[in-house]
Amino acid sequence: MFSIARPLVRYGYAPAMLLGVDGAGIALAAAGAGKIWLIVLLAGAVAMSFTVERILPYQDSWNTSHGDAGRDTVHCIVNELLILAGVAAVPVLAALVPGDGIWPRGWPFVGQALLAILVADLGITLAHYASHRVGLLWRFHAVHHSVQRFYGLNGMMKHPLHQTVEMIAGVSPLLLAGIPVPVAAALSLAVAVQLLLQHSNADYRVGPLRHVLALNEGHRFHHLKWAGIGDVNFGLFTLIWDHALGTYSYDPRRRFTSADLGMAAHPDYPSGYLAQLAAPFTSQSQPHAFLPNAPETGA
Repeated sequence: MFSIARPLVRYGYAPAMLLGVDGAGIALAAAGAGKIWLIVLLAGAVAMSFTVERILPYQDSWNTSHGDAGRDTVHCIVNELLILAGVAAVPVLAALVPGDGIWPRGWPFVGQALLAILVADLGITLAHYASHRVGLLWRFHAVHHSVQRFYGLNGMMKHPLHQTVEMIAGVSPLLLAGIPVPVAAALSLAVAVQLLLQHSNADYRVGPLRHVLALNEGHRFHHLKWAGIGDVNFGLFTLIWDHALGTYSYDPRRRFTSADLGMAAHPDYPSGYLAQLAAPFTSQSQPHAFLPNAPETGA
């Protein structure tokens, strides 16, 4: 059965998520549907992610817990709740902004959603870029780089304070512009879907679009653990800003295993949830985990 489904998964999974799930979210938000749809669609996207990872895995071993499944589930729940709280706070925060803003409310809803995605993508990309260069930010971002396998759920494996920093960077310009709540809700679902796709263990393909969309083929290079090699492909939704920053990298010949992931400078980084929350505040936490003279073997 899986042999029949694999070609469909390889070329249909990304469109199903980007056009199907995100498209449904945009349509429902435009229609003024209740916020419960966000949770329902997200649950469906998570279920689809786990299913396709088993039908067409990039690495079979990444479908097995490395003692991290429970921790990643907690990270996911906490950070998704933060996103939902951010959406709920949009009216309150918008009331603090003087005037009506410059948001193009006359545009078709899908155009507004795409604009929100592009603006948020720029802010989050720049925050991500800074997190690899500013020691204080890196202490919190290092939690995400401690992963030892690539699968959908660890896209949300982030320190909640760093998640908040990225949210502020991505959403603040939109709030100042006067983004409507339904557009913000559609954006929040798109962020969650994108993180599932970006860290997916499914061996799916998008053809030449891999050079434009920030999906798993390119994002694996971001998680390479050696000096400087992981300082590439920072984008969340697109790689447009990476091309502009000169941080885009891709090699179609490269294959990845768990030995390529993690942090070369901090191989014993804490693995438990509470320990990871505390890690940025401990004296043992490295300000930056990429060693300047680390070997670049296998790049």
